[in-house]
Amino acid sequence: MGEIASNGATTCYHCALPVPPGAHYLVDIEGAQREMCCRGCQAVAQTIVDNGLTDYYRHRTSLPAAGQEVVPEEVQKLALYDHPGIQKSFVRLEGEHVREASLILEGITCAACVWLNERHLKQLPGVLQVQVNYATHRARVTWDDQAIHLSKILEEIQLLGYHAHPFNAERQEGLRRQRRAKDLRRIAIAGLSAGQVMMLAVALYAGAAFGMEDGTAALLRYFSLALTLPVMFYAALPFYQSAWNSLLRSRRLNMDAPVSLAIVGAFVGSVWATLQGHGVVYYDAITMFSLFLLSSRYLEHNAQEKSVEAAENLLKLAPAMATRVTAAQHETVPVLELNEGDTILAKPGESIAADAEVIEGESTVDEALLTGESRPVPKRAGAQVIAGSINLEGPLMLRVTGVGENTVLAGIVRLLDRAVAEKPRLAQLADRVAGHFTVGLLVLTVLVGAAWWWFAPQHAFEIVLAVLVVTCPCALSLAAPAAFAAAGSHLLRQGILLTRGHALETLAKVSHVVFDKTGTLTYGKPQLQRAVALAELDEARCLMLAASLEQASEHPLAQSFLSRVARPDLAVVQDAQNLPGKGVSARIGGVRYTLGNAALSGLPPVALPEGFPVGATQVWLCDDRRALAVFAISDGLRPQVRELVGQLKGAGLHVTMLSGDAADAVSHVAAESGIESWRAALRPEDKLEALREFQQRGDIVAMVGDGVNDAPVLAGADVSIAMGGGTQVARASSDIVLLTENLQDVQRALQTGHASINVMRQNFAWAVVYNLLALPFAALGMIPPWLASLGMSASSLVVVLNALRLR
Repeated sequence: MGEIASNGATTCYHCALPVPPGAHYLVDIEGAQREMCCRGCQAVAQTIVDNGLTDYYRHRTSLPAAGQEVVPEEVQKLALYDHPGIQKSFVRLEGEHVREASLILEGITCAACVWLNERHLKQLPGVLQVQVNYATHRARVTWDDQAIHLSKILEEIQLLGYHAHPFNAERQEGLRRQRRAKDLRRIAIAGLSAGQVMMLAVALYAGAAFGMEDGTAALLRYFSLALTLPVMFYAALPFYQSAWNSLLRSRRLNMDAPVSLAIVGAFVGSVWATLQGHGVVYYDAITMFSLFLLSSRYLEHNAQEKSVEAAENLLKLAPAMATRVTAAQHETVPVLELNEGDTILAKPGESIAADAEVIEGESTVDEALLTGESRPVPKRAGAQVIAGSINLEGPLMLRVTGVGENTVLAGIVRLLDRAVAEKPRLAQLADRVAGHFTVGLLVLTVLVGAAWWWFAPQHAFEIVLAVLVVTCPCALSLAAPAAFAAAGSHLLRQGILLTRGHALETLAKVSHVVFDKTGTLTYGKPQLQRAVALAELDEARCLMLAASLEQASEHPLAQSFLSRVARPDLAVVQDAQNLPGKGVSARIGGVRYTLGNAALSGLPPVALPEGFPVGATQVWLCDDRRALAVFAISDGLRPQVRELVGQLKGAGLHVTMLSGDAADAVSHVAAESGIESWRAALRPEDKLEALREFQQRGDIVAMVGDGVNDAPVLAGADVSIAMGGGTQVARASSDIVLLTENLQDVQRALQTGHASINVMRQNFAWAVVYNLLALPFAALGMIPPWLASLGMSASSLVVVLNALRLR
């Protein structure tokens, strides 16, 4: 049947609420008839049984809300989520019929809830992938819309007793504020009680030393008991719930087990001593212990939420309304109503409403909160802008290229979700060690208690209490997660996005950094490297003439000139001609000019000026009589490359360049960069083979790339870094994304990886040394319970504060 409550009533096997008299809702679970409190819980439990998910009842550590039947009205409401207009804000198209939704699950109380939702939804026909983040309660569900609709998925979640709704950063922040307010209330109550009880404890200690009437001492004890009750039955409640649910449902002892034993044991012993009128009371230790433990966990939760909040804050940057431009008028519409291809207006000082391409106007845009780039970025026709960035100077007419879940902002949050959901190996190890440590601690506590009971029974209770408190493994469990959370938050503010949980610890081990050339070490697009005037015209005049000639050209090299001259400065051209394979020709001020290769003008060859860049494309500006200027066009090297390569070599790392380009171009870039080891003319599979060759000789390889052809080698590297302007495939295959495209961020990421591992080692060392030193003193009776609570809490605070140095 159901569970038997302390008052003798039967409780629901699913949610533990009392079963109403006369109710007969039974479900066969593993051969036993289990009683439920309502038809909703019966439906949920039957669904769990039918799908072979009964392990949920063994592994859950917290109780769910009561199940609910999905009535027809609710089904109709859920059907609204199948409407394309409503899905636009939280559903992303991944294929012709494949959709991905970002949802918030309410009712998640433990890891078993996550397991139950993932397992059940994955069994539904048409559901391709489900990932639930326990820390944020956010779920990402991918499905085939031809096989199943979103409303059916939401209905199945509701049948399990949980509630799903579209992710909204503001709503999530509201839920987080509620949790924080509740935590702060518990801390405040524990703090007020601890302060008052400590004053009474000083009086009791002084009275014992200098003499105090028994009646006065008894009165102070009763006052202390009354002040401790709010701590026992409200502030410390999360410790009991966590320990009890872990033991009852998972048959495991978590780190709250010794905490709960210590608090309850100390309270029971103190109440007994108070009622008897003699003996030692521990109300001061109980309140202090609860206060310090609640405070350290509050700091821990805040540290873990910082990286998540940083990404969610990005989503808040995008405005709710936009100015849509139509043939008839300018209209203000909700951003959710925008479609790809719409034209919108971004006025100076406004946040840009969607990912878009500039089609008219010039301005600068502040992208600091998105990319970490502190300087405004110039934008003109053809440039891409990101939703949430701020237009600073002039109005921009924009063509929408992405809205809702298809924006860069939403992509960043998806990648960050993936990183948070994946627990790093060191954190998993710390959890396992803490679990074994808890069991060992309880066994040792029993042995210490038995020994003192044999030799000095009057001190046994106090010493057992001190051992339980002083050796709580909180600091050990916090050592890795606190450091990872702080480091992830720090890197995100620098424009470095971690997308995999293992990235930081792998960065600390890197011994070999491999770079792609095009788009990574270079910009990946032609750049004007040098202009040399050959006649009486100066370089600025020659550049203006060349840009003016390129106005009518669609050649990729044209933008190299147009980007260097302001549009109002361009001259009016007449009789413009595009000559395929040669260049362009036009009249400016009655003079015919040509811009292209040396053969276009028909003039005698001219020697290149001294110092002309090797390997650069030559573009000649000529009039009817002579060559006026020669321009060097090449894929320019990023300015940070040489400094970065020097820093990596100085740190003792090997540096290699792998490229699919011709050997002469690769050797030139290698020489400019200071890279001695390079390979050219490589196909993607050749790059991957080279990478495996490095790994087989023992190197831990970090790969930095940006393109589609880099995706296989990025996936094969020990840790991979993608440029923020690279392809979606490259970013999806990488562990780290450089949002600023500043290659110096590679060095910053490596340094942060080393610093994070050092902080974690310090935290682990502190936790272990503290427990090894404190345990013998507590076992020998040299540490009273109040000092034990202070020491345990201090050890946890040291770990959290040390991790926060990474921020």
